[in-house]
Amino acid sequence: MTIFAAAVFDATVIYEGMELFKGQGAARGWAEKLSKELECPIGVEKIGTGWALVGTVDGAPRKWGIVGQRLKSLD
Repeated sequence: MTIFAAAVFDATVIYEGMELFKGQGAARGWAEKLSKELECPIGVEKIGTGWALVGTVDGAPRKWGIVGQRLKSLD
């Protein structure tokens, strides 16, 4: 099962219309899972009051947040 189908139950914040992880630790945990799924390095980045997942996939920079309790690309 893909992690994009797994529910995110960690606390979230809304910043400029984006739903992000509230804590850096929770974001790092999901970054590790996403890194394994996509087989590329994924990190975290502070955006306003929350944390997003960031990485480069197929040569393109990507960011992920949360939409409806699921990971979703912010790009």
